[in-house]
Amino acid sequence: MRDLFFLAFLGLFFLMGFRRPFLLVAVYAYIDIVSPQRLSYFLLNSIPISFIAFGAMVGAWLVLDDKKDCRFSVRQGLMLVLLAWCGYTTMTADFPVEALTKWNWVWKAIIAGVFLPLVLRTRLRIEAMTVFMILCASTIIINGGMKTALSGGGYGVLNLMVDNNSGLYEGSIISCVAISLIPLILWLSKHGTIFPPDWKVKGFCYCLCLACLLMPIGTEARTGLICIVVLAGLMLVRSPRRFVYGPLMLFAALVSIPFLPASFTQRMQTIENHQGDESASTRVAVWMWTLDYVKDHPGGGGFDNYLQNSFTYVARSVVTDSGGSRLETRIVTDKGRAYHSAYFELLGEQGYFGFAVWALIHLICFIRTESIRRFYRKRDGPQEAWISPFALALQQGHIIYMIGSLFVGIAYQPFIFMMLALQIGLDTYLTRKRKAAARQDLAAALVARQGIPA
Repeated sequence: MRDLFFLAFLGLFFLMGFRRPFLLVAVYAYIDIVSPQRLSYFLLNSIPISFIAFGAMVGAWLVLDDKKDCRFSVRQGLMLVLLAWCGYTTMTADFPVEALTKWNWVWKAIIAGVFLPLVLRTRLRIEAMTVFMILCASTIIINGGMKTALSGGGYGVLNLMVDNNSGLYEGSIISCVAISLIPLILWLSKHGTIFPPDWKVKGFCYCLCLACLLMPIGTEARTGLICIVVLAGLMLVRSPRRFVYGPLMLFAALVSIPFLPASFTQRMQTIENHQGDESASTRVAVWMWTLDYVKDHPGGGGFDNYLQNSFTYVARSVVTDSGGSRLETRIVTDKGRAYHSAYFELLGEQGYFGFAVWALIHLICFIRTESIRRFYRKRDGPQEAWISPFALALQQGHIIYMIGSLFVGIAYQPFIFMMLALQIGLDTYLTRKRKAAARQDLAAALVARQGIPA
């Protein structure tokens, strides 16, 4: 029955997309974020629905959509360079079979990041993409938030609708994504036009923010706690009453500690001393191995080249028994451990060049979004009041995601390429509007001063 429901839902979604081509972009976002094929028992697992949605989205744009306002940016060009380099390292990978498996979804995520800004050419489309990203992610976040509130969750225990611990269904990843969405959710609660911000919309947005904050607790992901701290800092920096809200936030955090699960507080304590936690110690060892690897292989080793790593490290932990507490030291040997960091993932797999291109894409997006925020921050007209807050929300979400990705291997996640596409789409849309306004002003000035016919 579940398979039939998903099949009917997607079939209807696709049919609506053939009448309104932009809805096929929403179909693609839904499939890549929610991954309904993982929720299906059989039918959707046997159909390459992600590739079908991607092909339908691009095909509808080529055949049906208006292309007169499309613009291609430097960042999209850099994404194509990154795609080509990833293709090269895949062909020369240390593990060709495993690398090809990862390439099969990475290329689509990068191409989507290149393509989406071409269709995000109006405010309505930019906002619609934002709404769909939030609503699609909320199907996982609301489920996890409710289970956390009712049962408390646990590391590796919280079931987010599927047992497949990959994509956004992995605890650390969904915690990072959930916190990075909070600025955009708050923006929709104030400036949204698709769902006008009445009390019902505001109530849903605030409850969804609470569910987002519950995700790190339910998954017991240390990455999520770091993202919450970053979010609090970013919001305080922009707040005119930071000296009031800061102490209140600190007080609320201290008061909430007794209500948190004991397993959550114990796991968060391992942030202070990584040698006391085997998972954290392993990550540091993998990162050191990666730095040594790229010294000998500056071009990288291709996707999943971490499979060849092997290292020995010292782990320390406090053991309590009948004789009291003592510090126990162990020599641990491990191999084939994943990077657990987007930065080291790029560095190890794509080498110095691939890492530099990837970092440049994110850096340019951050700079351009900041320039948009500054340029429009004093515009309070009905057509421009939404721009600066939206740029700030994108910027804050981007920063949170990038800091969270220090500890999670999410460099190629489709979600971040959608967020980058929103930033590029906003930039190209506003640039086009400014140039059109400048041409109109110039024509009006010529008419007024020289009497030249318009």
